[in-house]
Amino acid sequence: MADLPIHSFSVSLVILREVAGEAEVLLLQRSATLMGEWCQITGTIEAEETAWQAALREMREETGLTPLRFYSADICEQFYEPHRNAITLVPVFVAFVDYDVEIVLNPEHSGYKWVSLDWAEDMVAFGGQRRVLRHVKQEFVVRDPNEALRIAF
Repeated sequence: MADLPIHSFSVSLVILREVAGEAEVLLLQRSATLMGEWCQITGTIEAEETAWQAALREMREETGLTPLRFYSADICEQFYEPHRNAITLVPVFVAFVDYDVEIVLNPEHSGYKWVSLDWAEDMVAFGGQRRVLRHVKQEFVVRDPNEALRIAF
Protein backbone atom coordinates (compact mmCIF):
# COMPACT_ATOMS: atom_id res chain seq x y z
CA MET A 1 0.00 0.00 0.00
CA ALA A 2 1.37 3.41 -0.96
CA ASP A 3 1.54 6.20 1.60
CA LEU A 4 -0.01 9.56 0.90
CA PRO A 5 2.53 12.24 1.84
CA ILE A 6 1.64 15.19 4.03
CA HIS A 7 3.34 18.50 3.21
CA SER A 8 3.52 21.70 5.19
CA PHE A 9 5.45 24.39 3.33
CA SER A 10 3.23 27.46 3.41
CA VAL A 11 1.29 29.69 5.80
CA SER A 12 -2.02 31.50 5.90
CA LEU A 13 -2.74 34.78 7.68
CA VAL A 14 -6.05 36.40 8.57
CA ILE A 15 -5.80 40.15 9.19
CA LEU A 16 -8.47 41.76 11.38
CA ARG A 17 -9.36 45.31 12.31
CA GLU A 18 -12.16 46.83 14.37
CA VAL A 19 -14.38 49.57 12.94
CA ALA A 20 -17.23 51.02 15.02
CA GLY A 21 -17.13 47.99 17.32
CA GLU A 22 -17.34 45.48 14.46
CA ALA A 23 -14.57 43.16 13.24
CA GLU A 24 -13.54 43.28 9.60
CA VAL A 25 -11.19 40.94 7.74
CA LEU A 26 -8.88 41.93 4.91
CA LEU A 27 -9.36 39.96 1.70
CA LEU A 28 -7.02 40.28 -1.26
CA GLN A 29 -7.95 39.64 -4.88
CA ARG A 30 -5.45 37.41 -6.67
CA SER A 31 -3.95 38.64 -9.96
CA ALA A 32 -2.08 35.48 -11.06
CA THR A 33 -2.56 32.04 -9.49
CA LEU A 34 -6.29 31.70 -8.72
CA MET A 35 -6.78 34.95 -10.68
CA GLY A 36 -9.77 36.95 -9.50
CA GLU A 37 -10.34 34.90 -6.35
CA TRP A 38 -10.55 36.57 -2.94
CA CYS A 39 -8.32 35.16 -0.21
CA GLN A 40 -6.43 35.86 2.95
CA ILE A 41 -2.65 36.21 2.84
CA THR A 42 -0.76 33.05 1.97
CA GLY A 43 2.85 32.29 1.18
CA THR A 44 5.70 29.83 1.22
CA ILE A 45 7.99 29.33 4.20
CA GLU A 46 11.53 30.20 3.15
CA ALA A 47 14.71 28.41 4.27
CA GLU A 48 15.76 29.21 7.86
CA GLU A 49 12.35 30.78 8.56
CA THR A 50 9.71 29.65 11.05
CA ALA A 51 6.08 29.50 9.98
CA TRP A 52 5.18 32.56 12.05
CA GLN A 53 8.12 34.51 10.59
CA ALA A 54 6.91 33.60 7.11
CA ALA A 55 3.43 34.90 7.95
CA LEU A 56 4.84 38.24 9.14
CA ARG A 57 7.08 38.53 6.06
CA GLU A 58 4.20 37.73 3.72
CA MET A 59 2.06 40.32 5.51
CA ARG A 60 4.69 43.00 4.89
CA GLU A 61 5.34 41.90 1.28
CA GLU A 62 1.70 41.58 0.24
CA THR A 63 0.16 44.54 2.11
CA GLY A 64 2.92 46.67 3.62
CA LEU A 65 1.38 46.10 7.07
CA THR A 66 2.84 45.25 10.47
CA PRO A 67 0.51 43.86 13.16
CA LEU A 68 -0.32 45.40 16.50
CA ARG A 69 -0.94 41.92 17.91
CA PHE A 70 -0.09 38.57 16.34
CA TYR A 71 -1.33 35.06 17.17
CA SER A 72 -1.25 31.44 16.17
CA ALA A 73 -4.85 30.74 15.14
CA ASP A 74 -4.60 27.24 16.63
CA ILE A 75 -5.89 25.74 13.36
CA CYS A 76 -4.49 24.52 10.05
CA GLU A 77 -6.04 24.65 6.61
CA GLN A 78 -5.85 21.26 5.02
CA PHE A 79 -6.50 20.12 1.47
CA TYR A 80 -5.56 17.49 -1.07
CA GLU A 81 -3.41 18.56 -4.04
CA PRO A 82 -3.87 16.16 -6.97
CA HIS A 83 -0.76 17.36 -8.84
CA ARG A 84 1.38 16.42 -5.81
CA ASN A 85 -0.80 13.49 -4.71
CA ALA A 86 -0.34 14.89 -1.23
CA ILE A 87 -2.23 16.40 1.64
CA THR A 88 -1.12 19.92 2.49
CA LEU A 89 -1.38 21.34 6.01
CA VAL A 90 -1.11 25.11 6.30
CA PRO A 91 -0.73 26.73 9.74
CA VAL A 92 -2.95 29.78 10.16
CA PHE A 93 -2.08 32.99 11.98
CA VAL A 94 -4.15 36.03 13.00
CA ALA A 95 -2.94 39.63 12.98
CA PHE A 96 -4.75 42.66 14.39
CA VAL A 97 -4.08 46.08 12.83
CA ASP A 98 -5.33 49.64 13.34
CA TYR A 99 -8.56 50.54 11.56
CA ASP A 100 -6.95 53.26 9.41
CA VAL A 101 -3.91 51.41 8.03
CA GLU A 102 -2.77 52.02 4.47
CA ILE A 103 -2.65 48.93 2.27
CA VAL A 104 0.16 48.72 -0.29
CA LEU A 105 -0.45 45.70 -2.52
CA ASN A 106 2.29 43.80 -4.29
CA PRO A 107 1.82 42.52 -7.89
CA GLU A 108 0.30 39.23 -6.66
CA HIS A 109 -2.95 41.10 -5.96
CA SER A 110 -5.18 43.42 -7.96
CA GLY A 111 -7.41 44.66 -5.16
CA TYR A 112 -8.45 44.41 -1.54
CA LYS A 113 -11.56 44.76 0.59
CA TRP A 114 -12.26 45.02 4.29
CA VAL A 115 -15.44 43.02 4.93
CA SER A 116 -17.28 41.37 7.80
CA LEU A 117 -16.27 37.78 8.57
CA ASP A 118 -19.74 36.62 7.49
CA TRP A 119 -19.44 38.42 4.15
CA ALA A 120 -15.90 37.06 3.72
CA GLU A 121 -17.23 33.51 3.96
CA ASP A 122 -19.32 34.17 0.85
CA MET A 123 -16.38 35.69 -1.03
CA VAL A 124 -13.68 33.05 -0.58
CA ALA A 125 -13.41 30.12 -2.97
CA PHE A 126 -12.71 27.11 -0.77
CA GLY A 127 -14.39 25.30 2.12
CA GLY A 128 -11.14 25.25 4.07
CA GLN A 129 -11.01 29.05 3.95
CA ARG A 130 -14.59 29.26 5.20
CA ARG A 131 -13.81 26.88 8.09
CA VAL A 132 -10.81 29.03 9.04
CA LEU A 133 -12.88 32.22 8.94
CA ARG A 134 -15.57 30.66 11.18
CA HIS A 135 -12.87 29.52 13.62
CA VAL A 136 -11.24 32.96 13.67
CA LYS A 137 -14.59 34.64 14.25
CA GLN A 138 -15.38 32.36 17.19
CA GLU A 139 -11.92 32.35 18.83
CA PHE A 140 -10.67 35.89 18.05
CA VAL A 141 -13.79 38.04 17.69
CA VAL A 142 -16.63 36.50 19.71
CA ARG A 143 -14.15 35.45 22.39
CA ASP A 144 -10.97 37.20 23.39
CA PRO A 145 -8.00 35.25 22.03
CA ASN A 146 -6.17 33.06 24.48
CA GLU A 147 -2.93 34.83 25.40
CA ALA A 148 -1.06 31.52 25.18
CA LEU A 149 -1.51 31.82 21.39
CA ARG A 150 0.08 35.27 21.21
CA ILE A 151 3.41 35.45 19.41
CA ALA A 152 5.95 38.12 20.39
CA PHE A 153 7.71 39.37 17.29
